[in-house]
Amino acid sequence: MLDVLKSPILAFQDFIFLSGRAFKNIFRSPHYTDDIFIQADTIGFGSLPIVVLTGFFTGAVMGLQMSRALNQYGATGQIGAIVAITLVRELGPVLSSITVAGRNASGMASELGSMKVTEQIDAMRALGTDPTQKLVTPRLLATSLTLPMLTVIADFVGLVGCYLVASLFLNQTSSQFWNTAWRALEWNDILQGLLKPFVFALVISLVGCFYGMRTSGGTQGVGRATTQAVVASIVWIFILNLLITRLFVSGTN
Repeated sequence: MLDVLKSPILAFQDFIFLSGRAFKNIFRSPHYTDDIFIQADTIGFGSLPIVVLTGFFTGAVMGLQMSRALNQYGATGQIGAIVAITLVRELGPVLSSITVAGRNASGMASELGSMKVTEQIDAMRALGTDPTQKLVTPRLLATSLTLPMLTVIADFVGLVGCYLVASLFLNQTSSQFWNTAWRALEWNDILQGLLKPFVFALVISLVGCFYGMRTSGGTQGVGRATTQAVVASIVWIFILNLLITRLFVSGTN
């Protein structure tokens, strides 16, 4: 029993140590500002098309489903409020984070894993460069900066998709839809919708870098690390989403 638990416990310990070094390096020089902007461009702008598509079609599908349900009660005028709250609180942060995790956690793991198996990371240490400060911290900062912004864009585009459905099938005017959607949102909803992607960004970047930095076994190890990074990131997104939602729900009671 103890032998079975040893491997995951040691892996979690290594993850905590890597995370601690990455956060500590935020306040240490050098900061590798150029690397941060390069990663922000890759993670943020590179993920923009898929995040926009995901947000738009999520909002449109929600609009179609909600219109059918609300029509039974004659409450189709509330479709904007329901979709706005659902997108901002839950679906926007979660779906955007899963999209970014699938695209970028895998990219981080494969990139760092390739560097690890080709001994480039060992060469950096031999030259006196801290691999965590050079490779992990810029990705941590870039993901933390860009994912909340991507989530805001996804929320807005999702509301646009829902508005198109409401205007085409429910004959709602733009003022009726947007006033209903805007008035339904409270500061608590906006705070929740921005805190979640920030926390998810920390997990995505650290998990992706962690599996990349501990890659072994050549090209097969790189593929294995990539898969593990994506799966672990998505699982942690769902777990943390539940915990954060519970925190906000208990705080408002």
